[in-house]
Amino acid sequence: LMVYSPQGLLRTDSIPEVGEDAAATVSMSETLSEEEQDELRKELAKVEEEIQTLSQVLAAKEKHLAEIKRKLGINSLQELKQNITKSWQDVTSTTAYKKTSETLSQAGQKASAAFSSVGSVITKKFEDVKNSSTFKSFEEKVENLKSKVGGSKPAGGDFGEVLNSAANASATETIAEQTQEETN
Repeated sequence: LMVYSPQGLLRTDSIPEVGEDAAATVSMSETLSEEEQDELRKELAKVEEEIQTLSQVLAAKEKHLAEIKRKLGINSLQELKQNITKSWQDVTSTTAYKKTSETLSQAGQKASAAFSSVGSVITKKFEDVKNSSTFKSFEEKVENLKSKVGGSKPAGGDFGEVLNSAANASATETIAEQTQEETN
């Protein structure tokens, strides 16, 4: 406790906590003179009065604040939104947030570059397969089959069309063979 002494200097005295030994309280009172105790009692009364006055002023200010907010149409939800926005702005302005944001941005860029390179590797592998002799041989066989089956159709159909054509041609050849055998 800081107490003004009659000489105008600050003096610190400790106030016993609740539950402290009563003997310690008595011994402290004994060390103060009667005049000092009276002075402290007056100071105590004065501080308590100031606290009560400040509490009343604070209550009046809070009531006035509520009245102003009501007139402006500011409700609790709007205040909460404003507080959250301000808090978020405070967080984003900290150096820790900025460093973390930069680090995450760099990590994202590196991940993006890695995914891009994986995609280009896969594309290259597909091109390698397409250019391989096995695939070219298969492609030639499909083209030959397609030209036999389709005859006048332009080349370049998709693989599904080629398979359907091959199946139809096979069925047509089988029916033709059966018809020929029946007539003989």
